[in-house]
Amino acid sequence: MPTDIMMPALSPTMEKGTLAKWLVGVGDRVKAGDLIAEIETDKATMEFEAVDEGVVAELVIAEGSEDVPVGAVIARVADEGEAPPEAKPQAEAPKAQPEAAPAPVPEPVKAAAPPAPAREVPHARLADKVKISPLAARIAAVRGIEVAGLKGTGPGGRIVKADLGLTDTRAPVALTATAPATAPVAEILPPPEGVPHRATKLPGMRKTIARRLTLSKQTVPHFYLSVHCNLDPLLKLRATLNGDLAASGVKLSVNDLLIKALAAALTEVPAANVQFGGDTLFEFDRVDVSMAVAIPGGLVTPVLRDVGSKSVSRIAGESKAIAGKARDGKLTPEDYQGGTVSISNLGMFGISEMLPVINPPQAMILGVAAGEQRPWVVDGAVVPATVMTATASFDHRAIDGAIGAEVLAAFRALIESPIKIIA
Repeated sequence: MPTDIMMPALSPTMEKGTLAKWLVGVGDRVKAGDLIAEIETDKATMEFEAVDEGVVAELVIAEGSEDVPVGAVIARVADEGEAPPEAKPQAEAPKAQPEAAPAPVPEPVKAAAPPAPAREVPHARLADKVKISPLAARIAAVRGIEVAGLKGTGPGGRIVKADLGLTDTRAPVALTATAPATAPVAEILPPPEGVPHRATKLPGMRKTIARRLTLSKQTVPHFYLSVHCNLDPLLKLRATLNGDLAASGVKLSVNDLLIKALAAALTEVPAANVQFGGDTLFEFDRVDVSMAVAIPGGLVTPVLRDVGSKSVSRIAGESKAIAGKARDGKLTPEDYQGGTVSISNLGMFGISEMLPVINPPQAMILGVAAGEQRPWVVDGAVVPATVMTATASFDHRAIDGAIGAEVLAAFRALIESPIKIIA
């Protein structure tokens, strides 16, 4: 009997996705771990791996189909030699516009004839050696977990995430648990009458950003603190370090040093490296920085792990690599899940000051503006200086004003005495 392949949930927030591209066709033979499709989520485009072995009997959802619900049947795999079933239309999927009304999922792609001789599809890494789910395989690869000796508790003895022995207690708490029972719904008004305009359908990423940031402003009590920092010492140190690192091909950006300074400040003031969890406060023992990266259609926040323990040159390499993955749409869930604090830098656009919105469930985000020439008082004398304004938004449920002031004071001290960042 054919096995249904469902639209997977490739991230905790994913409710539906776009089936961007099929990597297999009817009649192809696949094995567990083979790449079979590219799926666009609210964060990135990711490759989807087969879980079962067999021959592709039917592609139920056509490539390019949008808003396919998680759990919907997208394809069917049959045993070798088994006749393909008659294709059946799937249940209707919700329309993107308006949000409340349903619309049919695109017509299925039918297998018009018995499958041709199966052709091999390239194998993925772990699935060649052990029986493991795609999610567990990705987590094991990222965290360096040896899976050969593990006993699987999934279907047919397959190794699943729960079998990896993870003890990470810093998983985000669902913000909806603390949200009011009935949140106000903003009225969506039509455009002004008579004004020429275009109506562009929002992509999934833009809709997710709108939903999450609306929830953040409605449920998280923000307060804001700002500091003005003399950036000249940091710029001088950066020039010196880049001269020393020139032979290695590493080039430090101002943002790399700011990320390191933020981690050092939170290490100095750990009471700000926290997360609100209802009747619990999560206090973190390391700093994982979510770095805002602008990409076509929205913003993503890939995570740099354990920044406090890393050199600025390593941070530079990792930030460049992960920003490149973000712009290429190649982030995996492990790249953007988690994070204990966020940083958003708009200095390259000449912005003088910004008040960022908290990235739930985190309790702090630092917004960085441009370095500008301003008068600065040194020993009673006014001198020109490159001054940067940094504004942090805090979740007042988890962080009080005094703690927020302490962490920003520590951040400013590190910017103005940057040798402490690399010491």
